[in-house]
Amino acid sequence: MRWQGQELGIADAAALPGLEHLKGLVQSVTTPEFAGVTFHEVLCKTALNHVPGASAMPFDWTVNPYRGCSHACVYCLDPSTMILMADGRSKALRDVAVGDMVVGTEREGSYRRYTAATVSAKWSTRKRAHRVRLADGTELIASADHRFLTERGWKYVRPAPSGSPQRPFLTTNNKLLGFGIGPTAIDHAESPAYRTGYLTGMIRGDAMMLKREYPRANGRGTYIAHRFRLALADTEALDRSRRYLAVSGVKTNTRVFAEATANRRAMDAIFTSRAADYEAITSLVSWPQDPSPDWHRGFLAGVFDAEGSCSRGILRISNKDPQMIAAIHNALVAYDFDVAIEPIRPNGVTSVRLRGGLAERRRFFELVQPAITRKLALLGAAVKSDAPLRIVSIEDVGETIDMVDITTSTGDFIANGVVSHNCFARGTHEYLELDAGRDFDSQVIVKINVAEVLERELRRGSWAHEPVMLGTNTDPYQRAEGRYKLMPGIVSALTESGTPFSILTKGTLLRRDLPLLREAAASVRVSIAMSIAIFDEALQHLIEPGTPTAAARLETVRAATETGFHVTVFLMPIIPHLTDSIAAIDDALTRIKAAGATRVVYGALHLRPGAKQWFMQWLEQQHPELVSSYLGLYPGASANAPKAYRAWLAKRVRPLLRVHGLDGRAEDDHPRGTPVSGLAARADARASGIITTSRGRASAAAVAEPRLF
Repeated sequence: MRWQGQELGIADAAALPGLEHLKGLVQSVTTPEFAGVTFHEVLCKTALNHVPGASAMPFDWTVNPYRGCSHACVYCLDPSTMILMADGRSKALRDVAVGDMVVGTEREGSYRRYTAATVSAKWSTRKRAHRVRLADGTELIASADHRFLTERGWKYVRPAPSGSPQRPFLTTNNKLLGFGIGPTAIDHAESPAYRTGYLTGMIRGDAMMLKREYPRANGRGTYIAHRFRLALADTEALDRSRRYLAVSGVKTNTRVFAEATANRRAMDAIFTSRAADYEAITSLVSWPQDPSPDWHRGFLAGVFDAEGSCSRGILRISNKDPQMIAAIHNALVAYDFDVAIEPIRPNGVTSVRLRGGLAERRRFFELVQPAITRKLALLGAAVKSDAPLRIVSIEDVGETIDMVDITTSTGDFIANGVVSHNCFARGTHEYLELDAGRDFDSQVIVKINVAEVLERELRRGSWAHEPVMLGTNTDPYQRAEGRYKLMPGIVSALTESGTPFSILTKGTLLRRDLPLLREAAASVRVSIAMSIAIFDEALQHLIEPGTPTAAARLETVRAATETGFHVTVFLMPIIPHLTDSIAAIDDALTRIKAAGATRVVYGALHLRPGAKQWFMQWLEQQHPELVSSYLGLYPGASANAPKAYRAWLAKRVRPLLRVHGLDGRAEDDHPRGTPVSGLAARADARASGIITTSRGRASAAAVAEPRLF
């Protein structure tokens, strides 16, 4: 890196010894979003890096907006934490996926309001667990470095480690913002009692049940007609009712009940005219002598779907039947809800109103799980502090556990009913170029002007529009990209100049830029590759703590293929004795193929100096039985696996690549159906995908390996 001869700020000399002597340093920044990481923002003179002619790398030009990798994410929550989705329902954090819509918050004037947010990344790690208990019974299990929104702003769970800059942290004097979820975890299983309760509330609330004697048409006596019909505009509730009836042995038919008009939605109906079905339904919806808690839950869900509303912050359930009103009241009181029975209206309807604000409305929805999504709307409501969310205690659980976190478009999300801080997108154990450990993780150099410098360099008459590779030195979609957003400018500069380019990443943050990359592919050749080395979740926790899971990266592959790209996956490195079994490789290739990738590049573990010592220490701790074997595979200063092992690995991998149809060359990784125009058309012969470039010396396995160590 060359440094501009102007110093605009003051470096943090203690952060990275020696850096204070370099020119071009603008400032050193520490931010709450990246606890333990210092960003050294620099003004660079050059953006395009020419690979030396003696290099074995199969490309000539690279762009690296970062030096170092801000991967050691410490902001995490227990996987069972309930995350509020944008549709008003909740999902365990472990089940939230990239691309999901969740609830976040944003400021609107002087208020913070709930709004929809997109999950752009998800990853897991292992961290020391801390339990935060709130006055309403809500519990939160999080790492010490996670942050929650209090009435006094964002605060960490625990103080900063000794010797680090101090930071605001939670105390028992604080109150969190949100609505909480209370003390009891809700069992959402659909028990028989819940199903019966739901049908009772729904059918007694909104169905037609008719049993009447009619004269026969021929005048010879009478007959008993049995009619059941349930007509609804909301198909979610109709489908649930149909399914619950079928489980109880009642088969219904479906027909259109009313066509849509300008002022009314269409309605479908389920019905049956069989006497046996009528009698079975009558028995199902009879009032129980001693209703169970699950029956109460189901009954409230059914009657709310039938005759409930939640508008302008008021939740009501209405009916004319005094027995129904009494049942609604009793079911709510059974779960300690505060309710009011409103006066009878002129039309004879009475309403039961839920009191207690948003916290009680959310508790109701979480408890009863109604079927109709539109009634659960929360978006647009103000984030208030009227719920009893004072912190009662904060304790170290005393163990390190698996944790998960996500990145969202709003910078936050709702976890167990409180506002939780967003954590930037991703982490890797990919490159250790600054040293073998901490410096590379915590001291990240950011070329803040890289896009502008690149644009200027690409305008030179001497630029031959040769392919440029991104991701060969440090990952362009590393965690810091979530803060600095340098890649959109780089992509735009390359595209506008007619320069073909390729991207290699582990980062699920790539999904943010897929629309931009698709636009770029209309003008230049664009190739995308995803690095996924470890598919065993337990092993990944040990070797790549904090990285996006294989599943999350495969979802990114799927998103890129759905955008039209032919995505290559780098199954690198394959780790001797840990990931090189036939079963492990076959499982990896099966999952890669299912995600839509068209090609796999593989290679054995490479242990460069510095990283090698770190890895051998790790091996002694986790797999001491393998140490002697590794000393034989990587003797002395050797970084590469021996030729014999690589040949053995090739005999194992290549047949599996053929079986899965992933053995293609870099024939054309350009998006399907996208024409290449302009200067890129003249560069096609030199830019067929990621591997083939102007050097003419490349093979698939020779590409710059996305090293873990």
